[in-house]
Amino acid sequence: MKFTGTSDYIASEELQLAVNAAITLQKPLLIKGEPGTGKTMLAEQLAESLGTNLIQWHIKSTTKAQQGLYEYDAVSRLRDSQLGDDKVHDVSNYIIKGKLWEAFTADKPPVLLIDEIDKADIEFPNDLLLEV
Repeated sequence: MKFTGTSDYIASEELQLAVNAAITLQKPLLIKGEPGTGKTMLAEQLAESLGTNLIQWHIKSTTKAQQGLYEYDAVSRLRDSQLGDDKVHDVSNYIIKGKLWEAFTADKPPVLLIDEIDKADIEFPNDLLLEV
């Protein structure tokens, strides 16, 4: 399937070429632009036209790349161990799956939108590459 835009999103030939190359190569596509230029709408329309899910990961200044895969809730596990809860013996009860985990384990390849990446720590993009 090729992305040619939708009735709600008119994509230039260059953008169509870039999106279709990313789809064909199964590689990430970095879309950069000023606020309000349609980057999020592109992801929404692409997911709709491909008939797949859109997973949105909104980045904050405190977000760490590793959180995209999972977070370990050590505080809850400690509390449960103090209360004598049996679920403490299974660490999977304390793993909170991240958006990357969700995307990697989806039945059908989704469109993953990592939004506001510029708000993260300067090392976030490199750290994200290490996680992937």
